[in-house]
Amino acid sequence: MTELTLGKALGAGLRQAMRDDDKVVLLGEDIGKLGGVFRITDGLLDEFGAKRVIDTPLAESGIVGTAVGLAFRGYRPVVEIQFDGFVYPAFDQIVAQVAKLHYRTQGRVRMPITIRIPWAGGIGAAEHHSESPEAYFVHTAGLRVIAVSNPEDAYRSLRQAIASDDPVIFFEPKRLYHHKGEVDLDASLADAPPMGLARVLREGTDATLITYGAMVSTALQAADAAEDDGISLEVIDLRSLSPVDYDSVAASVRKTGRVVVAHEASREAGVAAEVIASITERCFEYLESAPLRVTGHDIPYPPAKLEKYHLPDLDRLLDAVDRVLDRPNSLTGADA
Repeated sequence: MTELTLGKALGAGLRQAMRDDDKVVLLGEDIGKLGGVFRITDGLLDEFGAKRVIDTPLAESGIVGTAVGLAFRGYRPVVEIQFDGFVYPAFDQIVAQVAKLHYRTQGRVRMPITIRIPWAGGIGAAEHHSESPEAYFVHTAGLRVIAVSNPEDAYRSLRQAIASDDPVIFFEPKRLYHHKGEVDLDASLADAPPMGLARVLREGTDATLITYGAMVSTALQAADAAEDDGISLEVIDLRSLSPVDYDSVAASVRKTGRVVVAHEASREAGVAAEVIASITERCFEYLESAPLRVTGHDIPYPPAKLEKYHLPDLDRLLDAVDRVLDRPNSLTGADA
């Protein structure tokens, strides 16, 4: 096992994928000589050369469109979108081409494209640098959507995404790039859990707390704090947002009977809404209270000095837990 930051684990995953398959090519703005704005691709240009680590113009639609052409010719392109809010110019290519071509050609053409997106807030960035656009892509049939939360998962899931014949939107929580964890760099992909499986990070009996990405660490902190108050929370990291591992989710809900779902993105029509609707369909007779959402507010992402009021925090999670448990100190209202 090697201790790596999440950013270094992603770089190691890219390096190993490129060593495993010479059809893997990287495209993105400043990913070559600079190594990317977050230095995820640092050193890859020197090792693999400019034909496999390609610095592109500032044109996201062109970058993804080029990846589509490469996939047609048998390559496995890995696209870096420099910041989450920059993915919107590429939206047409992703939704109309990347997600549709396998279906449109009745399976004759595959789109083994991985689109890496540094994602979500918490770093005090400027406008369009702290977006949470996952619901757009979850809603789009034909895409896998992955959101990692720790270095080990980042390393393995990225390699799995690149090896997959499906197009994958791969969300990387940028505020966790410097968080460290143990990574098994020698692990075989054959021995790794499928990238579509959720993971129970903490067993509990009183309520289930479901989340993904950077919110996982906040959820674990909430579970620690709740334990001091005699409450046992089960914490689930979804890992895959499309498809969702509802078998694991339902098993937990049937045990605890109470659910809180959290994410940074806005509440309206977000991932939490879909997860709660699906839980209700599958587990209605097991629920002891109405499931609750704890999310970002339905506003454009705020300026850096105000983002702490927008991001779900420990207090908001614990308040939602109190409410599903009908504890006397809980606040009123439908959702947090």
